[in-house]
Amino acid sequence: MRFKGTLILLAVFAALLAFVLVFESRGRKEQAVKEKEQTLVDVRSSDIRKMELKRPDGTISFVKDDKGEWRISAPLEAKADGTEVDGLAAAFSNLHIERVIEKTAVDLKTYGIPRDEFSFWIKGKDTPVTILIGMENPLDQTFFAKRQDDPRIVLLPSSLKSTLDKKLSDFRDKTLFKYETADVKSVVVRAKGVLWEAVRDGDSWRLVSPVRALAAKSKIDTLLESLSGLRAKDFLSEDKSPADIKKYGLEKPEYEVTLRLPAANRDIIFSLHKDAAASYAMTSQSNKIVSFEGSLLADLDRKPDELREPKVADFYSWEADRISLKTPGFALEAAKQKVKDEERWVLEKPSPGPADQAKIDALLSKIEGLEAADFIDNPRRLAAYGLEKPAAEIRIRAKDYDNKVKEIGLLVGNEDKTKKQVIVKDEKLDYLFRVDSSFLQDLPKSVQDWRQTPSQAPAAREKK
Repeated sequence: MRFKGTLILLAVFAALLAFVLVFESRGRKEQAVKEKEQTLVDVRSSDIRKMELKRPDGTISFVKDDKGEWRISAPLEAKADGTEVDGLAAAFSNLHIERVIEKTAVDLKTYGIPRDEFSFWIKGKDTPVTILIGMENPLDQTFFAKRQDDPRIVLLPSSLKSTLDKKLSDFRDKTLFKYETADVKSVVVRAKGVLWEAVRDGDSWRLVSPVRALAAKSKIDTLLESLSGLRAKDFLSEDKSPADIKKYGLEKPEYEVTLRLPAANRDIIFSLHKDAAASYAMTSQSNKIVSFEGSLLADLDRKPDELREPKVADFYSWEADRISLKTPGFALEAAKQKVKDEERWVLEKPSPGPADQAKIDALLSKIEGLEAADFIDNPRRLAAYGLEKPAAEIRIRAKDYDNKVKEIGLLVGNEDKTKKQVIVKDEKLDYLFRVDSSFLQDLPKSVQDWRQTPSQAPAAREKK
């Protein structure tokens, strides 16, 4: 009896399951039909190889090259802004219908169709998909439209307006001249009352004119990146004729930047000018004249002293693993060692022993932050600055994350107690720094200053 009841329940369950499956299948089909009815175009934007946007003011054509990059082919030949053109392709590759106005079009002129016409060609097909776009619906800013091979007149989303309103210049690649900043080996800047040259020296930049000094790497790199990324606000000339060059003040520009790229076997000259109306630019490697915006000209106005590296020692205090200090009265040397799975400062000279961690770290932190209040170029006699017999000689070794070693040697000279400044010399540089003298308070006054006291010992701290 129980077996029979189980069979009946199984049969009922199977019938219910079949009903549910049929119902869900029918629902999915109905949903698919509904979605298809609400979709005017549904293709992969990556499959679009060519596009054409016809408007009353002219036609813009786009072609994707073998590398998958977009180019403008009409009304002129130019590199396209890939992001903007990809956005255009995406907008029309998946077009949803807001509402169907007529199932079969009778009079297209009633809806202003076609005001604009957008066609695109899919990879492997010769016949384009063409969307005829009419006037804007005044009620909700949607657009009347018709797909050429579809009888319906529909309303398309208002979000298309921003795409359809774009100008030719919006679709152009606005970079004036792109280059790899790492390839630049020297830069010469001529501006209003400014003329300087810097050369790359390994990972650093050095000014070689009008003064020989270490340059602030971040400032030179920022300038090179600004030039490489200089973007046109508008394209003013495609052939930079002599008349155009004169018209925009580029015959005798206020600013001129020359970049040397030995790897590419060429120099690039940027000419830039500003008047009351706008800022203009051209390069020796392009026929275009453009207008541009931004802070580039302010960067070019910087005097050489503003480009100098103000830091006395270029290192991070936590990367230091050895420090020595020599004064007329004593000498100290400490190194980082691994003590019980922890890196700690240990004195090596004049006698081995645990070091005062806080005092060494404090001094390193102060030296890391030292910046020039002023520079002394071409010092004739070091003795005049107290550097022939310095008050202190500091040597630091640091290793960065690439295990690259930096050796820093500093000489501390005369202190001006009134101005609270002291002269410091980096042994690798020909010039001197005037810096804030407050770091002198962190220099040890005796051998015992860096030695760990019993109360600082790890065991003592643990008991506390």
